[in-house]
Amino acid sequence: MKHLLTLILAAALGLQAQAQVKNPVKWAFTSRQIDATTYELIITANIDPGWHIYTTDHKADIGVATTLLFKNNPLGTTQGKLKVIGKPVSHRDPSTGEMVKFYEKTVQFVQQVKLKSPVKTSFSGTVEFMACDDKQCLAPTEKAFTIALQ
Repeated sequence: MKHLLTLILAAALGLQAQAQVKNPVKWAFTSRQIDATTYELIITANIDPGWHIYTTDHKADIGVATTLLFKNNPLGTTQGKLKVIGKPVSHRDPSTGEMVKFYEKTVQFVQQVKLKSPVKTSFSGTVEFMACDDKQCLAPTEKAFTIALQ
């Protein structure tokens, strides 16, 4: 009876380990003050080895482009285009034959914001991305964030 219970417990733990959600992309959200009313919002993706996320300008039939959306803030506005710090990898997808571009290891997305006056506030939004390795793609994921400006 004891052996049967041990076997059932081991099987249950094995199934639980297989069912764990994969999370190959860790996000960090910070800001850097440029002057009294200008900040950079810095969104960093740290990507596990063997995994990647697609670029912001990804247009291929396979995969989902990484997209950052910022909510309106009555105390300030975004300025200019989103800047990307990281070198994309270009690769021909074997299933479609299309050229795709993606980021591995780490990539930073930097958005400048300008406040109407020097006040404490925060900017929030979402980042949508799709993480893939050479065998699978996870479902597109949307991650909410809030970045304090102080």
